[in-house]
Amino acid sequence: MDAKAPITQDVLTIPRKATDGPLNLIGMSRDQMRDALIAIGTPEKQAKMRTGQIWQWIYHWGVRDFDQMTNLSKDYRALLAETFTLDIPQVVTRQISDDGTRKYLCRIAGGHEVEVVYIPETDRGTLCISSQVGCTLTCSFCHTGTQKLVRNLTAAEIIGQVMLARDDLDEWPEPGARRNETRLLSNIVLMGMGEPLYNFENVRDAMKIAMDPHGIQLSRRRITLSTSGVVPEIARTAQEIGCQLAVSFHGTTDDIRDKLVPINKRWNIETLLDALRAYPKVSNSERITFEYVMLDGINDSDADARRLVKLIDGIPAKINLIPFNEWPGAPYKRSSNNRIRAFAEIVYQAGYASPIRTPRGEDIMAACGQLKSATERARKSRAQIAKETGL
Repeated sequence: MDAKAPITQDVLTIPRKATDGPLNLIGMSRDQMRDALIAIGTPEKQAKMRTGQIWQWIYHWGVRDFDQMTNLSKDYRALLAETFTLDIPQVVTRQISDDGTRKYLCRIAGGHEVEVVYIPETDRGTLCISSQVGCTLTCSFCHTGTQKLVRNLTAAEIIGQVMLARDDLDEWPEPGARRNETRLLSNIVLMGMGEPLYNFENVRDAMKIAMDPHGIQLSRRRITLSTSGVVPEIARTAQEIGCQLAVSFHGTTDDIRDKLVPINKRWNIETLLDALRAYPKVSNSERITFEYVMLDGINDSDADARRLVKLIDGIPAKINLIPFNEWPGAPYKRSSNNRIRAFAEIVYQAGYASPIRTPRGEDIMAACGQLKSATERARKSRAQIAKETGL
């Protein structure tokens, strides 16, 4: 396929402004917000200052009521309320796992649903967010891949997932209170529903908001974007976002990876690895994470492990081994614990960190590869998926 062909998908993103509704300030860049304020009559000399004030109210204090923005005049607050909204996705249901994992089913414009997962750990709190409604990649081991792609999420809907989690965790600071340096939500992973690099601009704009030093203030090193291998956008990720990179790898031959991760038919293993070797930020301090789901009898042999370390030779990397999280109708089984440990040992002896991920939130279908909107669950049977993949 022509490497210069456009890789963005022909899917809709709901516009920031409904045809008969107000403009949503959430999700705008600073420049976009400044222009919007000028358009309603804010003097250009004041617009930068007003943008900074409103930005801080929204993203530092978590305020979504213009009337609470008390360093703005009452008349100006009234004008803002008449012209703009501050909308984020609506939490429909919240489930809490026995291990403390929280899963949110969220409704967005058009009545569509996405899932968001918060994973508490001793040294961090990680939020797994979605970038699309559904997914087009049809990775055969992934529950989300059995849901048809509906549309891209807007920047507002992406950053809104972070904001609703902070609401639920009660983590917005209070004016005058002592600053708390221990964050419940300290990390973001773009590993939820969808392929982030097929919605690059909206993902980029949302993550820039998350990293802004006058708002949510997350370090770029605390944000990890996971891609199945959209090669033309990989370098752009480093240049325009600067976050950590993870790759859904899962197979050590093109034949197996074509079936597990069908995007491999467009950009095969060799092409993907060439792009990763050239990744502008790859270094020993900023390693690329290779995600590898362990599937019994499919990709978990000693030969697979040895092939994996040979393939990634020369790439500063760590290998996350993920025990397969089964879901209703799944065509695969999880590798045994002994098989996973043997695989990990080969990788470790080759000089790569090979942590085995502890499944989280399985009792509420919140584990890796299990996310899917409630209205789309269990649409395909095990036989259907096996027939499609040929495995």
